[in-house]
Amino acid sequence: MAKNKVACRDIIFGDEKLPFIGGPCVIESRDHALKMAEEIFKITKKLEIPFIFKSSFDKANRTSIDSFRGNGLDEGLKILEEVKNTFNIPVLTDIHHPEQAETVASVVDVLQIPAFLCRQTDLLIAAAKTGKIVNIKKGQFLSPYKVKNIIDKVAATGNKNILVTERGNSFGYDSLTSDMRSIQIMKEFGFPVVYDATHSAQIPGNFEETTSGNRQFIPGQIYSAVSTGCDAIFMEVHDNVDHALSDASTQWPLDQLESVLVSMLAFRKTYLKHG
Repeated sequence: MAKNKVACRDIIFGDEKLPFIGGPCVIESRDHALKMAEEIFKITKKLEIPFIFKSSFDKANRTSIDSFRGNGLDEGLKILEEVKNTFNIPVLTDIHHPEQAETVASVVDVLQIPAFLCRQTDLLIAAAKTGKIVNIKKGQFLSPYKVKNIIDKVAATGNKNILVTERGNSFGYDSLTSDMRSIQIMKEFGFPVVYDATHSAQIPGNFEETTSGNRQFIPGQIYSAVSTGCDAIFMEVHDNVDHALSDASTQWPLDQLESVLVSMLAFRKTYLKHG
């Protein structure tokens, strides 16, 4: 268990329960976000898995200038607030600029720092000063040992509501690989570690104007991460992956979510007993 547990309402990261952070990569529309939140919530409630809804109002690091980025800050926050109030569940979204922190924190429960921005001191401090939980995606260009310096930046503000997310490491030019040792290494820094199973399956920029990936590896990576002792699982989930407007190759199909989560819980039970 994590040395410092982090509470998101009644959800505890670093405890026996394994929270699930999930939702479509980007907010495609109000109706789609509400539908996805409702369907995922039904599954997680049935399985007694703590659920935090995730979706982005802006995908600022798309490969192509022509790629869909989202609905923007104002409209995106309205949709996230409606999801939060309709289903009474916590919500998470990412920020890209320090000046977004306070505005976004007025709606969401968890502020996420994108992997490519994980070393940006001003962004980290602005997020931390809101007092909200800060989920830091470990950059795919960093070793897990370097994450201690990032954690220290957030903790220096007095905010100890910190999560760290493993999302794979760069392997060659166009691939990622998950080193599950990273989970154990980063847990030594005292805060809960999340495993991002869908981004870890990406092949960045492989099709020149889009990011592709290997969806078939996602379940195995989840089971490995849970067996290694991660404190939560992060997955981007979509009801029509072939027509998803972002990360179509690695979002997990909604109709296959329950079976994966059932197996995940079995691995979690084994870890708690023998880990």
